[in-house]
Amino acid sequence: MNADDAMRFDGGCDCKAVRYRMMNTPLFVHCCHCRWCQRESGSAFALNALIEADRVAMLAGEVEIVHTPSHSGKGQKIARCPVCRIAVWSTYAGLGEIQRFIRVGTLDDPDRFPPDIHIFTLSKQPWVLLPPGVPAVDEYYERAKYWPQASIERRRAMLERAGR
Repeated sequence: MNADDAMRFDGGCDCKAVRYRMMNTPLFVHCCHCRWCQRESGSAFALNALIEADRVAMLAGEVEIVHTPSHSGKGQKIARCPVCRIAVWSTYAGLGEIQRFIRVGTLDDPDRFPPDIHIFTLSKQPWVLLPPGVPAVDEYYERAKYWPQASIERRRAMLERAGR
């Protein structure tokens, strides 16, 4: 593996009609235990890698955007394969299209990105045991308290590029 490949992480849907590449490591990885994520994923939580949208390249196919409700009332847009319907990422009203929440399970090597934090643990399933050493918060968190400085700087640059 060369140095460029070390910062590329490919993923996609089950049928391979949609393929994408993250061209950097995520800013941060959330394991969200809110009831909305439980319902949308059909599981106990959703594992999302937050990354700048301009650091995600389409390798094959196009996604279909599905507008869905969210707890905030502002909704989210879920990018799905139009063939097999797998959700590959979401965007939320807060930052809109400039940041993606990549579904870690759609990466070819999802083991590379365990959660950096567990959020909305007040509503986690009681049988889910959180690992020691990984931050866990009842609801959401203060970014400055948990994110590495390099990710905070990348986020700042993302906002500047977007004119925010």
